[in-house]
Order: sequence, then structure tokens, then C-alpha cells
Amino acid sequence: MPMKPKLRAAFEAELREATETEARGDLARAWRHLERAHVLSQAYAGPHVWVHCRMFAFGWRRRDARELLGQAARILVAGPGSWLGRAPLGNTGGANVGILTPMPIPEDLRALLDA
Repeated sequence: MPMKPKLRAAFEAELREATETEARGDLARAWRHLERAHVLSQAYAGPHVWVHCRMFAFGWRRRDARELLGQAARILVAGPGSWLGRAPLGNTGGANVGILTPMPIPEDLRALLDA
């Protein structure tokens, strides 16, 4: 099932903000936008895998071996995890958190996911 238009717009806005803030050199904020896009995408295999690809690319540009390894594993399991409904809700998707660890969902994102 595809993302609803409002959710898709929010997802794409987070990815756009990630790109723009990274270009301005605000790496922490750029990563936070990728994490938020991840939370929004978890129930949708294609977008979920795409966010992990974007996180991998971010790690590549930072020469962050830990993130590269973590994202490589997540790219492999993100699609099946979404299809099977096994993606841990709220998980921010980075290598700094457990791959199956559920996390609190920010209220603004919860409202989008519940709509």
C-alpha cells in the first residue's frame, strides 16, 4: 500500500531538509532529518530502504565505517521488515541504535502516522 499523500509530503520534506542542511554544513541537523524520515517510512518498504540508502550515503561522505556497516545490514532487512510488519516503531534507523529497538515517536510524527 502506498504512502498517503500527507505522509508522503512530510517524508519528502524531511529528505529535502536533510539535503539542504547538510549542504549548509549542519551535519547533526541533517542526520536528524534523516532519522525523522526513517520513522515516517518504516511501514513502507520502498521509502524505508531509500532512507537507509540515504543514511549509507551520508556515512560514506563522513567516512564513518560504523555507519556504513550498520546501514549495509539495514538496507538488506528494511524491505522485508516493512513487508512483514516487523520494523520497530519509532526506531531512528542509525547504527547507533539496535536494529530491532522500538523508540518513542515524536508527537508531530505520531500525528502524521496516525492520520
